[in-house]
Amino acid sequence: MGEVSFAPLPEGDVSVDVVVVGGGAAGLCAAIAARSAGCSVLLLERDATLSGSTAMSQGAVCAAGSRAQARAGIDDDAERFLADIMAKTDGTADPVIARLVAQASGPTMDWLTETLGLPYAVNAGWSGFFGHSVNRLHSLPSQTGTEMSAHLQTAAQAAGVDIVTGAHVTTLFAAPDGAVRGALMQRPNGDAEPVACRALVAATCGFGANRDMIRQHIPGFGNAPTYRYHGHPGNDGAGIAWGCALGAATGSMDAFQGYGTLADPHGVLFNYNAIMGGGVLVNAHGARFSDELADISGQALAVLEQPAPVWALFDAEREAAVADLPEYRELAAAGAVQRAEDLAQLARVTGADPAILAETISQARLAAEGGASCPFGRDFRGAAPLAAPYRAVRVTGALFHTQGGVQLDAAGAVIRPDGSTLPNFFAAGGTARGISGNGASGYLPAAGLCTAVTLGRLAGERAAQAAMKSG
Repeated sequence: MGEVSFAPLPEGDVSVDVVVVGGGAAGLCAAIAARSAGCSVLLLERDATLSGSTAMSQGAVCAAGSRAQARAGIDDDAERFLADIMAKTDGTADPVIARLVAQASGPTMDWLTETLGLPYAVNAGWSGFFGHSVNRLHSLPSQTGTEMSAHLQTAAQAAGVDIVTGAHVTTLFAAPDGAVRGALMQRPNGDAEPVACRALVAATCGFGANRDMIRQHIPGFGNAPTYRYHGHPGNDGAGIAWGCALGAATGSMDAFQGYGTLADPHGVLFNYNAIMGGGVLVNAHGARFSDELADISGQALAVLEQPAPVWALFDAEREAAVADLPEYRELAAAGAVQRAEDLAQLARVTGADPAILAETISQARLAAEGGASCPFGRDFRGAAPLAAPYRAVRVTGALFHTQGGVQLDAAGAVIRPDGSTLPNFFAAGGTARGISGNGASGYLPAAGLCTAVTLGRLAGERAAQAAMKSG
């Protein structure tokens, strides 16, 4: 995984200006940007289809100062986004990368919509913001990552990007100074084929599927026996390993996006809108254990620390808000949504202590009615109290994707610890250090795809410049 050889590249028949490794949103954006700059581009994807983490997402991208925001009457800009990033991460986000992403996110969204034709618009129904001071959540009509992936693949093919699937890049070949000479791709039949290039973009996402790296960098997940990884199995950290072998610096390796309501054992997202609207999370005893809205990503660890099973409790009114979402329909069809006509039945369904559960629901009701404050500090005002008939979904804490990676400079180039740049190795998406600072609490909603498309486009442009310079 992530091997770099400093031996000569084996002879082969394929040579291009830019090789992009990884066919998710970051890789596709990098490939399109490099091809648009006039370079020959080969995108190599290890899977049989282009999907990756992008297809598993809801396709949402946060961006500041976009024309879509302006049309929606939202006043936003890069400085405001940067301030939100630094506030959300308590100042632990790298300010150089944070500024780079904040400044380029709006233009990248305009590029996606106006140049590539993706039908993004500001999601007017989104609320809460969770660290964003304004609504900068851009969504597609279907609110699925599969739609995003399909649009980007169409745009890449239209631009003339050569795409090869079933091509697992196992080894990079580099000169002693760290300049990448090419890559070795493994085909499904076992054949290995070298590809020479003048620049390479690693867009292989993070290391969520690499349990050893998770144990090393995020032990709260790596050492938890019940946590679920809800991401692409190919996210093994290869791109980060290549960067390190070439001498790159890394940062924020303990950063990740978590999620506290992955349906257990179904492995399907239970949409958090039901919790945001007044639902609660309870442990095996029927007791709440946190402010469910204070830290959506960090809630994953809070759930894992509780006696299992943990349940998401809501009611018919909250169900109506999520009933039409694809994930909820899947959960309902799989029998994951338990129904209870009263508290006694709810206790039987969840296995909770009836008295503790009744007190939990009573406290939440009083907080919503303004008769008491929540012991965990959650503001229930504006949410109708939970009422019978009830609904319950068993959930667990999940890791979606890691946010740490190789360090970038202000222009988006990969740098060494001394600040010097690698000659022609570029990184995007989860391979590059993100904007979430340290740990789980700094993740802003839709930041994952924001960095994927923004850093992907920039990496493609920088790779094209490097290829042209060397050519």
